[in-house]
Amino acid sequence: MMFETTLGAVFVQVALTFALMIWMMSARTGSLKRGEVKIRDIALGQPGWTEGATKIGNCVRNQFELPMLFYVLTILAIISKHADFLFVVMAWIFVLTRLAHAYVHCTSNNLRARGSLFGIGALVLAIMWLIFMVRIMLGLP
Repeated sequence: MMFETTLGAVFVQVALTFALMIWMMSARTGSLKRGEVKIRDIALGQPGWTEGATKIGNCVRNQFELPMLFYVLTILAIISKHADFLFVVMAWIFVLTRLAHAYVHCTSNNLRARGSLFGIGALVLAIMWLIFMVRIMLGLP
């Protein structure tokens, strides 16, 4: 059961990433169709998107930063059979902070709230890594 529950957290994080990518594509396409943005203004990656499309795009980019450490750790924990109850609980806490972070990032973009959510998620992930490293190095189950 731990295997499925652990992968459930990964699947939610992956779904978040794809949902944000689709939302970003829709926001950017809409901006172009409405004439709010011209192709020549963004063709080379210039920062010419509307505020909404920029927020979503930045949030998408964030899904390829801190969550990469989560994916690697989860794979290692599953392979080494260290994905126990504590790991699963912490994995879900991390994913819930990522969901909340994405919501704030794409809506109000309140930096204080966004930073706090990022910090909590990063701290949980760091603790997960620390526990995993100690267990592996000391040969603990």
